[in-house]
Amino acid sequence: MPSLGRLHLITDTRPGRHPLAVLRAALPVAGPELVVQVRVEDDATDREAYELARRVVALCAPYGATCLVNDRLHVALAVGAAGGHVGADDLPVRAARRVLGSTAVLGATTREAESAAAAVVAGASYLGVGPCHATSTKTGLPAPIGPAGVRAVAEAVAVPVIAIGGVTAASVPALRAAGAYGVAVVGALSGAADPARATATLLGALTC
Repeated sequence: MPSLGRLHLITDTRPGRHPLAVLRAALPVAGPELVVQVRVEDDATDREAYELARRVVALCAPYGATCLVNDRLHVALAVGAAGGHVGADDLPVRAARRVLGSTAVLGATTREAESAAAAVVAGASYLGVGPCHATSTKTGLPAPIGPAGVRAVAEAVAVPVIAIGGVTAASVPALRAAGAYGVAVVGALSGAADPARATATLLGALTC
């Protein structure tokens, strides 16, 4: 399994957003510390997901960055991504591991210690934990768990914990202190006026 970067960029494909432009700005700054999770809107076609993921894989390769595909594991396989990530409504972790194979990176979403431990037993390489803070990027999310919730999960597992949900550079130190290995962001980069500078700021917070 490839080493896992600490900064996860989840593609923002909502109208008016430019995921590839954001990625092009972030890659020279973050290099192998960047993990790109290709996520598309629920109504996107598999062809649309495939075309975006294919381009992301190609952009990541020269920088040693990792590309994963959220939810649509068949697309991850089709484009040669390093692996995938599954949420609560996607394939169970054990089934996802069978689909991707033993050497792929496989992330799973969780928010409490018991399900986190079960996901690791089932084959998760890392855990996306949250939402840590309130976020407008995705609707229908449960209440934020804060750094205390991240700590509870981090203390229960031995795989990297990636904090997600309303993460900003200012909130990174508390999340790291709670045991988060890294963070996943959407708006902190896709909504930034200068994504390259925002990337550098996030990385600086992660490595302090």
